[in-house]
Amino acid sequence: MCIIFFKFDPRPVSKNAYRLILAANRDEFYSRPSKLADFWGNNNEILSGLDMEEGKEGGTWLGISTRGKLAALTNYLQPQLDWQARGRGTYGLSNALLETPWRKLCFGKQLFLEAVERSQALPKDVLIANLLDVLNNEEAQLPDPAIEDQGGEYVQPVLSKYAAVCVRCPGYGTRTNTIILVDADGHVTFTERSMMDKDLSHWETRTYEFTLQN
Repeated sequence: MCIIFFKFDPRPVSKNAYRLILAANRDEFYSRPSKLADFWGNNNEILSGLDMEEGKEGGTWLGISTRGKLAALTNYLQPQLDWQARGRGTYGLSNALLETPWRKLCFGKQLFLEAVERSQALPKDVLIANLLDVLNNEEAQLPDPAIEDQGGEYVQPVLSKYAAVCVRCPGYGTRTNTIILVDADGHVTFTERSMMDKDLSHWETRTYEFTLQN
């Protein structure tokens, strides 16, 4: 039940504005093996975490290349896809189509927008801290007929846990927070906060910075 919020503006007017502000949660079984974010690929051109599940080694859930290509994915509960291209704007994505109005998505997007609206006036580290607060909000947004209808019997037993931006279930939940900022000059700041050793009290934060290649 991953969740992603992002604001995209490829040509910001202000030098203090960002081309991209992205905040994402990876929700997964705590026991599923993975590697923390680092640079991979033949020329170390891709920054991402790596899934190390047997038979699926080397895949990822979120990554960005040094040339500015970004990919992210979530699990999907419906067999229908929306291929409509999106331009500049602010969006939210969970385990449904882009902008599906699940209550937790709408709630989290509002918190995200409040942080984004202050972004030009905030030091970068404060903005990152505010976005991490958004990603770790555990307030269940119930009732939510949309998520109930879509998830059906699969989601019913743990609906109260899944209906929050930050998911907390026994053995499963939010185990990685990722913030990606791309400023007006193409400077990328990639911050990953990851659960260590399947321990909810033990987290490690790593930050990488680089400038996009032309």
